[in-house]
Amino acid sequence: MGSVSSDQIEQLHRRFKQLSGDQPTIRKENFNNVPDLELNPIRSKIVRAFFDNRNLRKGSSGLADEINFEDFLTIMSYFRPIDTTMDEEQVQLCRKEKLRFLFHMYDSDSDGRITLEEYRNVVEELLSGNPHIEKESARSIADGAMMEAASVCVGQMEPDQVYEGITFDDFLKLSHHPWSSWARVAEEQESWALELVVWHWVWWPECPLGPWPG
Repeated sequence: MGSVSSDQIEQLHRRFKQLSGDQPTIRKENFNNVPDLELNPIRSKIVRAFFDNRNLRKGSSGLADEINFEDFLTIMSYFRPIDTTMDEEQVQLCRKEKLRFLFHMYDSDSDGRITLEEYRNVVEELLSGNPHIEKESARSIADGAMMEAASVCVGQMEPDQVYEGITFDDFLKLSHHPWSSWARVAEEQESWALELVVWHWVWWPECPLGPWPG
């Protein structure tokens, strides 16, 4: 958890107890009581991320049935605010871990690559609440982004060459590329959604507990 303070641990424990209903573990259905998630277009992916064994550091695939408080801390540690006492290396490590968490949200089959189909699925979900964007338009956005990714990560491709998907190294490369909009836009969209849930009701101790039940 790095430089998490005792006050932050206490705040996290309060949130965990609210989610679990004072039980020792949290299950997926417990997230049904989070108001901020109700209308979130990627709600299912956010909830799934809490139980992803890759994020829990318990394996390279699969989902846990439930998580305890230690697991909850592990997930929250990906989105702890940048501490002003961190040096540049620590800041970059935090950013890399956050990007890995986001990468796992895209890579739904845990094969280490974000395929075109997986990215289409994410974009369609993200844009599902926008009445001005049709499904075909969302697919076109995803297709264009993947072509950009291939250009950045592979360069000039042969006519019969197929880009199999974005690896985590590709994902890092895209996020640092000076003109790439792919990972930067994707990170902003998904991290905004995650921070709405994670930072708003966990990391800000001064934030009131409402509108949580109880």
